[in-house]
Amino acid sequence: MAQSKILLDSNSYFRLAKSIHPLLDVVFGERDYCLYVLKELDEEYDNNRGLRKKFDWVNSDGYYQNRQKQLSVSKAHRKEIDLTIEYLWQYKIANQLGISSVDIKCLTYGFALQIPVTTDDIDMLDVAGEFEISTMKTLELMALMYKCGHIIMKKIREIAAYWEYIGDKPAGFRDDFEKLFGEKL
Repeated sequence: MAQSKILLDSNSYFRLAKSIHPLLDVVFGERDYCLYVLKELDEEYDNNRGLRKKFDWVNSDGYYQNRQKQLSVSKAHRKEIDLTIEYLWQYKIANQLGISSVDIKCLTYGFALQIPVTTDDIDMLDVAGEFEISTMKTLELMALMYKCGHIIMKKIREIAAYWEYIGDKPAGFRDDFEKLFGEKL
């Protein structure tokens, strides 16, 4: 069976990678799910002092090495990605959205490769909906991992508590958690 790729944007990666390690390039579930990030995540991290301070573990050897396997992209997909980036950039400007160039690139990969993008960014979710790009929130990804036996409920609760502790909860966190896991936090 071919791998079912899922692309994580930076906010989802930062929320999960420390607690589920290795996070990327690990196949799980009957559909052979495998998680990836774009190489631009490293540039975004290196250029953002706030991210470096909040997530100081990101460039530690194990995490850095885990991010090295990249999505393979054909020439045809590369051309589609390049065209779509420009189109989404214009849409961002016209609608005054707060998404970065890395966010746009992440969405274009999802569009061109027809793979889901995991993000908690409201503007990204809105753009994805407008252009029929498959998405899931980080909690939905965790629910999928749980359903596949890749993580246990104790780990999900630990991650949720960690997000509470560092003040990095996604929008709709409590409602989504209760809907997906049948528990209140």
